[in-house]
Amino acid sequence: MRIAVIDYDRCNPDKCGNFLCERVCPVNRMGGEAIIIDEESYRPVIQEASCTGCGICVHKCPFNAITIVNLPEELEEGCVHRYGVNAFVLYRLPVVKDGMVVGILGPNGTGKTTAVKALSGQIVPNLCGDNEDWDNVIRAFRGNELQNYFERLKKGEIRPVVKPQYVDLIPKAVRGKVRDLLKRADEAGKFDEVVRELELENILDREIKHLSGGELQRVAIAAAMLREAHFYFFDEPSSYLDIRQRLRVARIIRKLADSGKAVLTVEHDLAILDYMSDIIHVVYGKPGAYGIFSQPKSTRNGINEFLRGYLRDENVRFRPYEVSFTKKSERKSGEGEILVEYPGLVKDYGSFRLEAEPGTLYVGEVVGIVGPNGIGKTTFVKMLAGVEKPTEGEVDWTLTVSYKPQYIKVDYDGTVYDLLSKINAGKLMNSFYKTELLNPLGIPDLYDKKVNELSGGELQRVAITACLIRDADLYLLDEPSAHLDVEQRLAVSKAVRSLMAKNEKTALIVEHDVMMVDYLSDRLIVFEGEPGRSGRALQPMGMREGMNRFLASVGITFRRDPDTGRPRANKEGSVKDREQKERGEYYYVSA
Repeated sequence: MRIAVIDYDRCNPDKCGNFLCERVCPVNRMGGEAIIIDEESYRPVIQEASCTGCGICVHKCPFNAITIVNLPEELEEGCVHRYGVNAFVLYRLPVVKDGMVVGILGPNGTGKTTAVKALSGQIVPNLCGDNEDWDNVIRAFRGNELQNYFERLKKGEIRPVVKPQYVDLIPKAVRGKVRDLLKRADEAGKFDEVVRELELENILDREIKHLSGGELQRVAIAAAMLREAHFYFFDEPSSYLDIRQRLRVARIIRKLADSGKAVLTVEHDLAILDYMSDIIHVVYGKPGAYGIFSQPKSTRNGINEFLRGYLRDENVRFRPYEVSFTKKSERKSGEGEILVEYPGLVKDYGSFRLEAEPGTLYVGEVVGIVGPNGIGKTTFVKMLAGVEKPTEGEVDWTLTVSYKPQYIKVDYDGTVYDLLSKINAGKLMNSFYKTELLNPLGIPDLYDKKVNELSGGELQRVAITACLIRDADLYLLDEPSAHLDVEQRLAVSKAVRSLMAKNEKTALIVEHDVMMVDYLSDRLIVFEGEPGRSGRALQPMGMREGMNRFLASVGITFRRDPDTGRPRANKEGSVKDREQKERGEYYYVSA
């Protein structure tokens, strides 16, 4: 079975010499019609039945607008929805089970949102045909556990509630105070309970438009939980939240499922997904072209197979490399070449005071920065970058710093390629940077896009790339995982480690994703204090000491998966959790 997908946003026949794809197609050159031009839309259309899959049009298209993929024939029966001729195709759907949290793991653009729209009744799956009819859908899923679900959905017996992905858009759609919004949403009579569990007491009388990203996220989750429904979907519930808040949200979502509700969640923080899910579906494919849902898997096996890039039951390899969390040797004080010694620093805003202990950074290391939101991590990084001036102490060094801020401002009108080439055109041509950074992050696909038209995830990838291609001694990245899917987070993590090791440079990374911190970091800077009032940055310390100190403050313990070495959060109160807390081993180093 062959599918052909054209990204018409990229297709520009006026600049390729008037439909280059049509002219180079071997079938067309021999008198056939594999590629035709639609007279009404003036767009090329690839007729999949006539296409031989030679790939010439794919390679010749100067805008990378064409994708042609050969897929197993058995997938044809599992086709759920297609958005039109030469458009995105979704195969299979995740299961929905009462009393369980079903996790979805995979890159953006592979059909997770389409699946949710189908399961919530926002769209009627067309089964890759022309008719959108619930009876056809029910027949297609006969004998499947989704058959009964769709029958009830058609009759209106299932009420779905969806927590959206982009919570930063909420102020544009909703006005008023937090209290009023949540009171209107409270159909379950759990206002006080949900407000307490999500720690919203202090912002109930705040206007929606004045909330931060993390506050908007918690309000959106609360609004969803307060509604009375049969099926709940949470799209990226950990975005903008620190690790303590993420774990709190995960526990609340688990509690919802334990009450008998069906819960589906998309989450890119693998430690949090592991913590709250009962089963996992891995989604694979080519973003924007097609997506395939795997069969349901146990949480551990699903995440491990995802990290390996190989689905055992399906016998499918969807990534050419495996991700493993190998034990790194602990750097001891005074070991290695010193890059810089920074002094003790103080920043006093009046209502908030940050004190940072003096520390030493070594050449070639990656130092993670962890702590709750509102504790001064961004302020500390800004002082090291020279963006903020300390109240006490002085950052006076000759080394060059490259800084990727937490919030990225778009004030550039040109293309992505223009922007990056102005920063360092040579590294865009460098084979090492292409292999380790540019291609894994999909940057060449963005070259022709205007910077001010990029999505949040695209802008984040460009900002990370801009930071890492600069010639510098010290690289500072503030929350690089924001807006990125799990594949992109892994790609960024690999890129940072390989670039720092190869070029003998140093990086400081502010991050809330525990798995990303564990994979990236050689040492940690732990922040303690009272969020919003005072913060203290401790001197850099080893991973074991740092993670133990940090996780003890959060009250969560981690063990290591014996197969992949990845950190796994222990269920609160479990035997393993109690044993490790008794020993003071919150961060279990051994695999």
